[in-house]
Amino acid sequence: MSIELLSPAGDMERLRMAVTYGADAVYLAGSDFGMRAFAGNFTPDQLREAVAFCHARGVKVHVTCNTMPRNDEVSRLPAWLELIADAGVDAVIMADLGVFALAGKHAPGLKRHVSTQAGVTNYEVARAWHDLGADRVILARELSLEEVAELRAKTPRELEIEAFVHGAMCVSYSGRCLLSNYMTGRDAQRGACAQPCRYKYALMEEKRPGEYFPVYEENGETFIMNSRDMCMIDHIPELMEAGVDSLKIEGRAKSAYYAAVITSAYRHAVDAAQAGVPLSPVWRDEVEKVSHRHYSTGFWFGQPGQFTEDARYIRDYQVCAVVESCAPDGRAVCSLRNKFRTGDTLELIGPGLEPVSFQVPVMADADGFPLEEPRTPQMKFTLQLPHPAPALSLLRRQVSEP
Repeated sequence: MSIELLSPAGDMERLRMAVTYGADAVYLAGSDFGMRAFAGNFTPDQLREAVAFCHARGVKVHVTCNTMPRNDEVSRLPAWLELIADAGVDAVIMADLGVFALAGKHAPGLKRHVSTQAGVTNYEVARAWHDLGADRVILARELSLEEVAELRAKTPRELEIEAFVHGAMCVSYSGRCLLSNYMTGRDAQRGACAQPCRYKYALMEEKRPGEYFPVYEENGETFIMNSRDMCMIDHIPELMEAGVDSLKIEGRAKSAYYAAVITSAYRHAVDAAQAGVPLSPVWRDEVEKVSHRHYSTGFWFGQPGQFTEDARYIRDYQVCAVVESCAPDGRAVCSLRNKFRTGDTLELIGPGLEPVSFQVPVMADADGFPLEEPRTPQMKFTLQLPHPAPALSLLRRQVSEP
């Protein structure tokens, strides 16, 4: 069974990483109507560039239009939908029924995908969307594997099923939360969530202002709404058996490094599952080497549970440099991201390459003079790698104990 790997692209750098590291499709937002207001997002010209880059490599582009627009925004939608259709986008992702209808009218060539924000949790609603013209439904993250399999079995086969397999999760049902809007004025349904579910809360009694009483879980933990991240890399064969057509990685607001490493890990997991062979532990380990919260399998196999001890990210690795070009002998021109020096131990990772550790030799600056430590952000320098590596390969180092 063929299955699509769908990766996030918050800006052009992250898009290039996702495509280079193995995505079959990417999803992104333009400058309006997307659910990640603080990702880089794409201007109209950048959107055309992104589509051209992806299509030249056989990768599809899905554009999010999944906010819940207000009256004063609706008049802008037809022009926006016509623009993304003219740019050559493959599909548009929507949660609002009015936007869905407008897309059918103003961008009839685009496939219409129903966002997870619409809360598709059963086969009847999936059928209803299909009857209205939907090409795909993106399932609510609250469904179990058995529910997804039943939904697939009871819906038309031409209706594609997309499901999240990796990334941040929301404490609210399918992301429909008012807490951010209430506390900060930033509307989660308009792409601006401040994630107040990650805050540490205390209880204050009305007649005792200024007295704060801690809110505890059973072992003294206080982060009662802090959701774990989802990680389903160990269960790709089960997802394929359930009939999922597209595996979605969350993370348009996350780094280019995240887009590269997580896409690469799931690329190998999908390829292994399709070949009927076990996933190498090398690629399973990669999902631990990006910034993440404590993992769970989401709702796929039962309740994920909250992580109540703290809301911090686990950040054990740091990108030091990006490979700009590399000669056949492994001599590479790199661009600095974070400081390191001769003698440090780094890992080289790249598209299709297993990570390899090496000790940094003496480098050379742009003029060919010996260089012990590149210091200026984005500066170019030359470094001998342990073997040749394609452009957009990365050098990273461990910054904490495993």
